[in-house]
Amino acid sequence: RAMAAIFNFQSLLVVLLLLICACTYVRGMAPQVIDARRHGPFGIFWKFARIGERLSPYVAVCCVAMALSILFSD
Repeated sequence: RAMAAIFNFQSLLVVLLLLICACTYVRGMAPQVIDARRHGPFGIFWKFARIGERLSPYVAVCCVAMALSILFSD
């Protein structure tokens, strides 16, 4: 039976890691798209990008750990 990503903890972590990585990449390529002065729902993308910039070694380790977890889980 399929579950939504918010009800499955591993899927929620995957979605959060992908959001952090995608926002950091977009901010690096086109900084005007993800701006710190935006408020509301678009401001959260800037926060994800900031997490990716500041904690990049930890995010990279989490991405590798999540990939191994997905590959070797049953």
